[in-house]
Amino acid sequence: MVILTMFQEGYAMQVNILEAKTNLSNLVRLIETGKEDQIIIARYGKPVAKMVLYNDGGVSKRIGVAKGAIPSPENLDQYNEEVAALFGGTP
Repeated sequence: MVILTMFQEGYAMQVNILEAKTNLSNLVRLIETGKEDQIIIARYGKPVAKMVLYNDGGVSKRIGVAKGAIPSPENLDQYNEEVAALFGGTP
């Protein structure tokens, strides 16, 4: 028995474990084709797992992405010791 359940993201199809085992390829097809964003798998009516589309986009390179784009003054670090002392630390 398929149940539509309200979650934070919106409505999601919820199936019990036996249905998921029996219809796994059909459930995967629903996710692949975009007919369902997610499918919740439940045990005794309680959600225990979520099927979503696998996204192997990788992690974007974020560190250093703006290097050189923002000018900084030459004396940027001149007060490091003073500020660190104010917070009880050392630079």
